[in-house]
Amino acid sequence: MKKNSETGQVLVSLLLFVLAATIIISGAVVITVINSQTTSGFVSGEEAFEAAESGIDNALVRLLRDSSYSGEVVSIGSGTATINVSGGSTKTIISEGVVGNAHRKIQVIVNLANDSFSQVSWNEIN
Repeated sequence: MKKNSETGQVLVSLLLFVLAATIIISGAVVITVINSQTTSGFVSGEEAFEAAESGIDNALVRLLRDSSYSGEVVSIGSGTATINVSGGSTKTIISEGVVGNAHRKIQVIVNLANDSFSQVSWNEIN
């Protein structure tokens, strides 16, 4: 009778060990998935920021060639940059980069005079 009792204790111990291992492994998997999603969102945000900056660079070149340039939508890599230009001799350029669900927007203010420009400000906006 004592032998059966010991076998039951081993089985209960084994089940508790398997349960603890399952909980630990499940926690590790959840943390890995969350980190992966966070990294993916960060990368998309950085790509959107780079698309917005590329849109600003494009707008500055276009403004030097044509001071009446008012903006456009440009495909950049896996995203787009929507560029809007307003103002007279002082131009406000807003470029919104979009990659997937990530959106980043940059605003640049420049003074145009004699086929050159001077930068007044360069900021990321919401």
